[in-house]
Amino acid sequence: MADRNYLFYDFTTSICSQCLRKVEAKVIFQDEKVYLLKNCLIHGKEKVLIATDIEYYKMTRNYLKPPSMPLKFNTTTQFGCPYDCGLCPDHEQHSCLTVIEITDRCNLTCPTCYAESSPTHGRHRTVEEIEQMFDIIVANEGEPDVVQISGGEPTLHPDFFKILDIAKTKPFRHLMINTNGIRIAKDETFVRQLASYMPGFEVYLQFDSFEKETLQKLRGEDLRDVRERALNNLNKYNLSTTLVVTLQKGLNDHEIGKIIQFALKQKCVRGVTLQPTQTAGRLDNFNPATDRLTLTEVRQAIIDQSNLFTPDDLLPVPCNSDCLAMGYALKIAGQVMPLTRFINPKDLLNDSKNTIVYEKDPDIHRKIIKVFDTGRSENEIPKNLQSLLCCLPKIVAPNLNYDNVFRVIIMQFLDAYNFDVRAVKKSCVHIVHKDGRIIPFDTMNLFYRDDKEEYLKRLKNETVLTK
Repeated sequence: MADRNYLFYDFTTSICSQCLRKVEAKVIFQDEKVYLLKNCLIHGKEKVLIATDIEYYKMTRNYLKPPSMPLKFNTTTQFGCPYDCGLCPDHEQHSCLTVIEITDRCNLTCPTCYAESSPTHGRHRTVEEIEQMFDIIVANEGEPDVVQISGGEPTLHPDFFKILDIAKTKPFRHLMINTNGIRIAKDETFVRQLASYMPGFEVYLQFDSFEKETLQKLRGEDLRDVRERALNNLNKYNLSTTLVVTLQKGLNDHEIGKIIQFALKQKCVRGVTLQPTQTAGRLDNFNPATDRLTLTEVRQAIIDQSNLFTPDDLLPVPCNSDCLAMGYALKIAGQVMPLTRFINPKDLLNDSKNTIVYEKDPDIHRKIIKVFDTGRSENEIPKNLQSLLCCLPKIVAPNLNYDNVFRVIIMQFLDAYNFDVRAVKKSCVHIVHKDGRIIPFDTMNLFYRDDKEEYLKRLKNETVLTK
């Protein structure tokens, strides 16, 4: 009897990348990689690479936590995932990060835009609509972990600071703005006013490349000078910033290490978020077969290109281990120390409600202070810490704060190619739909944005007919 040329590992539900209908899928190991094997009755068989590291892929199954439910659900479960988003009661994770798009307008027309924003696209949301969206998040979450104000380009909104004022009256633990940085680069007064919203406020700054040609392909313009001037202003006011990198294979993945090293030298930067391009939206000149990056490829690039993190430092995030990986470090006295070498990863990741706001989690803060407190006797310090601590000046432990944080996060969004219902149900990055539903980011761009819901209605009708 002949053996198959692969190892069958798991079975799940996916969707056809062409028609978006639900299909059965096998997860297989072959040639030291992980693939989805799908079969659509209309479009035939499909084989999709989903991971390049089998051991890491298997490890993600061990990084699990009990699902944290929202206080309420917004839609009923009727057609099955992913056709009932809103959130429905079958979803397995509350919103760790919730995005609100306050405008469709943008001062760029990026070839990679998932929302197809432009200077003439759509409209600004009214202040009343936006506050209603805030209140929907609060009703679902109580004290939401992270709320990200996005667009379009949110700084274009004529009532931008009024919106921030309203947001700061809500019980959000951490507030972000997602921006291309153009206004931040041009207007220092604007940055000074932004800085007044700290603490608990952060800039999520688009930062894709140091290369002119790459920026033109990703953003349609050479934005190198914009990025430099934006960071100069953000550094001047030490305004907490995350650099956000949209990645495409063969385009800017060779710059991952350089961007991390650059980020470490910026006073205001608290970390780097690396986002492989989701096959959704505008995506000019993007070939899913050749230009897609998996999470494991990005993770390996961090290890290969940076001397900061080892494989043991870049771990799955338990709330959504399939799509999120993180390396966490502290910057102290000019040194950068990955925490997973000194703290049990389960303490760092499992116990924290959200890794972005660790400094407001008293349990995690206490553990970190305990490790880095040089007031402890030599007998109390683990041997692998002695050499580290003897090289540091005396640290006043309570002064450890968000300025000392440096994190690298890989945030992979599922699309029609790597779609796995098992992973989608655990999605913790959500977006508020214009009608008030809360949609997982993965499914928003596939089924729930603009005219795509008309097609979704057809799929639902088919589902009813086949039951």
